[in-house]
Amino acid sequence: MSTPENKRKRKRTTTKNKVKKKKQLLSTPQSTLFLSIPYDLLLHIVARVPVLYYPTLSLVSKSFRSLIASPELYKVRSLLGRTESCLYVCLNMVDHFRKGPNWFTLCRKPDKTLTGKERSGYILARVPIPHSPNAEFSSLVAVGSDIYNIGVNQDRFKLTDCSSSVTILDCRSHTWREAPSLPVGLYACSAGVLDGKIYVAGQSPDGYSSYSLTKSVEVFEFDIKTQVWDPVPIPGRETKSPYMGSTACIDGKFNVVALGESVAYDPKEGSWDLGPWLSGHMCSYSYCEIENVLYSAAHGALMWYDSQVKNWRVLKGLVGLPKFPPCAQVRLADYGGKIVAMWDLNAPYGNSPSYKTGIWCAEIALERLNSCEIWGKVEWVDNMLTIFDSFSLVKVIAATV
Repeated sequence: MSTPENKRKRKRTTTKNKVKKKKQLLSTPQSTLFLSIPYDLLLHIVARVPVLYYPTLSLVSKSFRSLIASPELYKVRSLLGRTESCLYVCLNMVDHFRKGPNWFTLCRKPDKTLTGKERSGYILARVPIPHSPNAEFSSLVAVGSDIYNIGVNQDRFKLTDCSSSVTILDCRSHTWREAPSLPVGLYACSAGVLDGKIYVAGQSPDGYSSYSLTKSVEVFEFDIKTQVWDPVPIPGRETKSPYMGSTACIDGKFNVVALGESVAYDPKEGSWDLGPWLSGHMCSYSYCEIENVLYSAAHGALMWYDSQVKNWRVLKGLVGLPKFPPCAQVRLADYGGKIVAMWDLNAPYGNSPSYKTGIWCAEIALERLNSCEIWGKVEWVDNMLTIFDSFSLVKVIAATV
């Protein structure tokens, strides 16, 4: 006779059998067959897989995690010509002062068959990077598979103090290592990369005022190949208005941005000159450089500037790109010659008075029609991540792996 108690027992037995069967399947030889392939052959197989799938592959087993973090894999990728841009996102969460920044990377949604209704098929996956140091927008620059973090004080309760600290994130192994320190500690560091050198602008303790921005700026040069700083700062040019802590590398020059002007250092000539007017579009850190063109989202619309036009122009096209919210944190990045725009968007959380925040992302292909016209084609727009706590969007940056 079937009773409710008997039905519950049968249901529990069925559930136990399913779990047991699943464990048996996971322990069958078929699940480890792939790892029984010779290591060199396995390296060549995984090296041909796009890096967008690596976060998912690293979840398969400890062996896969070890393989994906191995230097041999990326040597093979390089030999096969399979290197590609890998997008990273740095966030400061509410526990930032206790645990440091959180890092995420763009990856394919696991176990997802894309259809015509899919927005993108991408998500932001958390990167487990232990002991991540404090980072700021202007302190981060990418060189190949490394992300340099320059001149940020690592005492989380003294973030206004100057610092000579330099650390490097290896985007292949996802580990940090120490690098040669700046010759002197600087305030408001901002870095850029030109012709195998990193240039860092900042204010020395002698020229820094804790009450207001000053006009005195020092610039140091770092040789990426030899990993050596020039101990003597580049003879600077004082700006007429206060230094903003922002820089841009366009037209082969290192532009140091002030509130009302910018000055440009030409490494080939070893001289300074008055630079283009950039400050109005760089004050919110919503900018990036792509193929000698500066792009900005500082005024709610995507705009661009280069030395040919010598004027800011609106990026045309952009069908399907929503308007950035007025108070949104917007960050742009060069993603293999395309723009990646990322911003936050608040939405009500159920019936409660609190909000959840979505991190939205758009990938935009660029086409230059003539010297005065650049068009953007929106390839996809999607919500990459939902966060229920306060956070700041530090930077979006692409490394080559």
